[in-house]
Amino acid sequence: MSKKIILTGGGTAGHVMVNVALIPKLKEQGWNIAYIGSHQGIEREIIAKMDDVPYFPISTGKLRRYFDWNNFKDPFKVLKGTWQAYRIIKKEKPDIIFSKGGFVSVPVIIGAWLSGVPSIIHESDITPGLANKIAMPFATKICVTFPETMRHVKEEKGVYIGAVVREELKRGDADKGRKLCQFEKGKPVLLAMGGSLGSKRINDALRANLQTLLSDFQIVHICGKGNVDAKLANEKGYKQFEYVHEDLPHLLAMADIVLSRAGANSIFEFLALRKPMLLIPLSKEASRGDQILNARSFEKSGYAEVLMEEDLTNESLQSAIYHLYQNKDRYQQNMERSDAGDALEKLLTLIEGTREMK
Repeated sequence: MSKKIILTGGGTAGHVMVNVALIPKLKEQGWNIAYIGSHQGIEREIIAKMDDVPYFPISTGKLRRYFDWNNFKDPFKVLKGTWQAYRIIKKEKPDIIFSKGGFVSVPVIIGAWLSGVPSIIHESDITPGLANKIAMPFATKICVTFPETMRHVKEEKGVYIGAVVREELKRGDADKGRKLCQFEKGKPVLLAMGGSLGSKRINDALRANLQTLLSDFQIVHICGKGNVDAKLANEKGYKQFEYVHEDLPHLLAMADIVLSRAGANSIFEFLALRKPMLLIPLSKEASRGDQILNARSFEKSGYAEVLMEEDLTNESLQSAIYHLYQNKDRYQQNMERSDAGDALEKLLTLIEGTREMK
């Protein structure tokens, strides 16, 4: 008997990567897969590279917590997207919908509810984002990554599964990473990244300290679309990328330490790979504060050091990087004791079980 699932989620790479991890496993289990995303989001670019996953774009709007004139017209985009998603679901007749979140997922989850199709939401952060908060009443089950998140979810819907990490990240080759970056063997490697959209604050701070850091580290910098600095293109020991997909496992394999924002998907991937991390979470002024909670949770567990954005200076960045590297063995030992479990298998079991409830 054929099984069909529609995946959704987008806006940032973090809202797509759990789906990327799921797709090969779902195919192994005989699922037919389709994807609903936005017209121009990063999810379309990522999913387009995958075979046998039809992509259906819908209208979507961003629901903001602050005043913006677009707040008056974006709800109409969401309504349009809900109608489009409903029609796609009726036509495709999936057994279940799985959502990784992001604003594009709201119309899809509501469309699934209107169609009588069960749906599962995955929440990565400690506190649910606005999109997931809106969608949760319409969902059948809600998976969480942090145990602390269960108190934000109705008991009968919530399922703690932990973090879903892409299998291919564990198959990286450090030698391939060094060859790609033209790095030498033996000198420590710092991997810096600011999320799929990049981080101006991290980019600027790292480049301001580049000459000092390059005396002790080789640096691979994933800086976001349009953020490569052409003046530094030939700097020895420094390699820039806008975004990395297929080669990311190799870059992670060669990295000794990581400098990053504190998005939940990324930091759990670093944890799975035992990479000591310096986290600079998005400030409360620029976000709802979820990255600060993520970072503090990892700091408390002994997996990471945290440098708040308001404390970011040349001196504090250098000091934090060197301190992290000097204590990397301690962080790795703490990571070895982490109870990560096999979240991917738990999620696949939940998808199958929820489908059977239909």
